[in-house]
Amino acid sequence: MKQRINDVIEEQIRNLQNLKENDYAETIEQISVKIVESMKKGGKLLIAGNGGSAADSQHFAAEIVGRFVLERKGYPAIALTTDTSILTAIGNDYGYDMVFSRQVEALGNKNDIFIGISTSGNSKNIVNAINVAKEKGIYVIGMTGKDGGVMKDMCDKCLILNYKSTARTQEHHIMSIHLICEYVEAELKKYYGEK
Repeated sequence: MKQRINDVIEEQIRNLQNLKENDYAETIEQISVKIVESMKKGGKLLIAGNGGSAADSQHFAAEIVGRFVLERKGYPAIALTTDTSILTAIGNDYGYDMVFSRQVEALGNKNDIFIGISTSGNSKNIVNAINVAKEKGIYVIGMTGKDGGVMKDMCDKCLILNYKSTARTQEHHIMSIHLICEYVEAELKKYYGEK
């Protein structure tokens, strides 16, 4: 067990070094700036994912609506993974592939941002939601793993963590979410003149 723990630590070090040497910081900054621009125009975040990425969606929305580290007003974000009545109704009536796209259709507006989280980059229900978002003129951010899957060419901006391990991808998705939240709340707090 100790050897496995040390192996994971070494893998994390290599992955973090790789992020530092590539365009990770620039991508996180671009995503963060776009979210701030959207919210200044009255937009909101619509966030979706499956399994662990569903939990990440909820975590992301909680940090935006509640707070990350600063005391400030709440900002608008909705995790499309949380309303069991909506999810089961859409899943039952239209199929699981439509559970997010139908919500984007109903809730999304032009100044909003849709954030799709998929470690494979190929989740059908996320891909369908992206298509609806694009039809509505909604800016699309993807958070993926491996080679980015089909999402890499569909999103306006896609954070691709090119790892073999889903676990490592999810761990760094959370780190990325925290970095984005830190920037967004600091910038919006200044914008709204909060002390």
